[in-house]
Amino acid sequence: MAVARAEGPQGAGGSRSAEGGGHAGTRTLPSGHRRGSRLTAFAFVAPLVCYLAAFYVYPLYRNLDLSLRDYTVRSFVAGDAPFTGWRNFQRVLDDPSFGPALRHTVVFTAVSLVFQYAAGLGLAVFFNRHFRLSAVLRALFLVPWLLPLIVSASTWSWMFNSESGVVDYALRLVGADPVGWLTSPDWALTSVIIANIWIGIPFNLVVLYSGLQNIPAELYEAAALDGAGAWQRFWHITFPLLRPVSAITLLLGLVYTLKVFDLIWIMTKGGPGDASTTLATWSYQLGFGTLLPKFGPGAAVGNILIVIALAFGLLYVRLQRRTEA
Repeated sequence: MAVARAEGPQGAGGSRSAEGGGHAGTRTLPSGHRRGSRLTAFAFVAPLVCYLAAFYVYPLYRNLDLSLRDYTVRSFVAGDAPFTGWRNFQRVLDDPSFGPALRHTVVFTAVSLVFQYAAGLGLAVFFNRHFRLSAVLRALFLVPWLLPLIVSASTWSWMFNSESGVVDYALRLVGADPVGWLTSPDWALTSVIIANIWIGIPFNLVVLYSGLQNIPAELYEAAALDGAGAWQRFWHITFPLLRPVSAITLLLGLVYTLKVFDLIWIMTKGGPGDASTTLATWSYQLGFGTLLPKFGPGAAVGNILIVIALAFGLLYVRLQRRTEA
């Protein structure tokens, strides 16, 4: 009984202290502290919001406004262009150049993505063996990606030159006829595709190689013990586990390739004729390529490109959610 009486007050005190601690743990901050925390959070977010508004939201708004009005040079300066609605989009869709430009964009994008991904995946698997000089060779493969695009485009223009290019010179050495890579309507688009593939392979290599590093080596060891060959290990282990990384690689490559302009413009300017004209180069030609620029139709073509890229981005997000579910 004495022991019980001694423990009773201590237990009650312990309960009171626990209850007090519970109240202290749920005590809310004063309003002044909460206001200070919110201001601090806003201060950190404000630079990002200003950056997005200045370099993304406002340009998109101006491009949409250009596509919905009949802008001329005078009205562009004065800011009194009349509102025309969807007329600029209708003019673009009815233009005879729209079909070839869209077709060239699809071919340029699809072929570039397929070869960039295939070559990048092959090189990533090759370098994943970690042999001697692997790191040095990987660094050398990054050179096309690190060079300024104007340098790469100018180099390929010189290589494909019909008179002094090394490609036609090599063809002559083996007895083949030279090809007008940049001057022939049959080869101009192929030429810019080859250059774009060369530039995009390092990006695919880097991203896919990083994805391979996350695949456990135990899976390959278990498959080898079961008698699986190299191709079976690639097809049943490497390729399925790389699907999330492959999806983001292809999406980023798609968005980048859709808007490629400077490479094509430096090499062929969309020619000869419209043999290598894509939606990106056509948009520039409409807006800035003539003495009487067509700002509205040029902006409309740019908005079509934005919608296409946005559609593929939303498709990727939906597929990712379905995969995670």
